[in-house]
This record gives sequence, C-alpha cells and structure tokens, in this order.
Amino acid sequence: MHPDLDIVIPARPKDLGGFEVRRALPFAKRRMVGPFIFLDHIGPAEMPPGQAVDVRAHPHINLATVTYLFEGALLHRDTLGTELVIRPGDVNWMTAGRGIAHSERTPSPERETGHRLHGIQFWVALPIEHEETAPEFFHHPAATLPTFTEQNVPIRLLAGAAYGRTSPVKTYSPMFYFEAELAAGQSLSFLPEAQECGVYIAAGDLVAGEDSYAVGDLLVYRPHATVQVRSTGGARIIVFGGAALPGERKIWWNFVSSRPERIEAAKADWEAGRFGLPPNESERIPLPPQ
Repeated sequence: MHPDLDIVIPARPKDLGGFEVRRALPFAKRRMVGPFIFLDHIGPAEMPPGQAVDVRAHPHINLATVTYLFEGALLHRDTLGTELVIRPGDVNWMTAGRGIAHSERTPSPERETGHRLHGIQFWVALPIEHEETAPEFFHHPAATLPTFTEQNVPIRLLAGAAYGRTSPVKTYSPMFYFEAELAAGQSLSFLPEAQECGVYIAAGDLVAGEDSYAVGDLLVYRPHATVQVRSTGGARIIVFGGAALPGERKIWWNFVSSRPERIEAAKADWEAGRFGLPPNESERIPLPPQ
C-alpha cells in the first residue's frame, strides 16, 4: 500500500430489503472521513418492469443525507412536504437536524418501463452546534452545479469547495465532494489542504503508487497527503472529505448524534409517531429490535 494511504476499505454488500448496496462507511477501523459518516453505493442495478426501490418512511436526526445519481431516478418525499424526483447529475441535500422522516421510491414511469439505477448516498454528520438545527431540504439540478476540467479530467463539484471553485449546496462545515471521470490512461491529483480525504471507485479501476484498486474500494489518505491516482482502463470516482469534526459521533440505525441520550429520545419519538409521515405515504419502517 502506498505510504500516503492510511487505509483501504472494501465496501461490503448490504441488503436493504429488495435491493443490494455496497457500504463503505462506517467501517470498524475508520468511522468517518471528515464529516462523512456513511457511504452507500447503490447499484448499478437493472430494474425490469415491475421491479422497484421502495424504501418506506424512516427517520433521521443530527445529520444530513446527500443523494447523487449516475443513472436512474428516485422519488423523494419528506415530512417538510417535499415530493420530487432526483435524476442523474442532481444533488439532494436533506438536513435532518432535530428530526425528519423521508421515503425513497422508484417513480411511476420507471416502475412501469424498467430502468437502471446507479448512485451514491452519503450521510454527513453535523457540527455539535448545528445538530438540532431546523430540518431543511434542498434540490440542486445538475445545471446549477460547477462542472469543469482539471488536468483534462471532467469534474462535477457536488458540495463544498475544490480546485478554487465552490458548490452552491449549503453545508455546515468545511468539506469537498466531487465526481471525476478519468479516461483510460489519465491521472488526477488533488491537494486536500490538511483535510481528511477519501477516494471511492464507483466504476472502473484506479492505480495509487504501484497498487491497483477496483470498484467498491475506498482509499483513505493520511493527513497532509496529496491524492495522486491514475486509471488504466478508465474510472468514475468520488472524491470527498473535509475538516474532522470535534467529538465522537454515535450511530444507531438511521440516527447519528454526539449524545447517546439524543438517540434514545429519537427512538421513542419514532415509536410514538412524533416524526409524522411524508405526503402520500402511509407506511413506515418500524424501529429495529434493541
């Protein structure tokens, strides 16, 4: 392993009830990268007619969810009254703050005709002073996000700041999150400026130093290291990270918080129905066994 790398995490398969994802974070030996505490790689999955994603209403606290699709579509509903479809290149940023519930489903047209689904979902832990902020939801169409080339590599900046540019997505702590598509033989370097940094391979291959990596590998760099990667056959990568948040974060089911007692309160609130349900939703995921 290259000395600039701290750890390489292989994403593990996780069944979400009808479809499978690769989960890279959290990991036993590395819980977070900057404020990013959860990484699910969705697909790529072929959805024939009649097959659909149906993630029923479920709650979150003290975090933000960030959804980005390469292919396909998802219908998002939440207890703020939001109901919209996210498509490739868009960013959905949902700040749970003191509490929100949402669902994610395949939209009706794709449910009938079939489609291919491929994307990334992150959870971003909020700074302690923002954990109980009011919940918010922001949809950013692809055309509103900075796209540019760096070292001849196409890049879309999804959140935070990188390469002298800043995304319009509202964030709560210093971070960066971008997609890069390397053609065969191309290289990319990136200086995280002392922030923590991870590189996730969503498609293709990467080489770091003398070692080769494949889809599902998360490369986590040491502090102050410069990211330097190349691809033999082409790759789609997600580069993300930021300033480490002070204080430990607890994670239980869909709840993240700096305070264990806050998670216990959220459990009771979900059991008692105090989160409510999104519009046009009558089902919810029950609280898991303790």
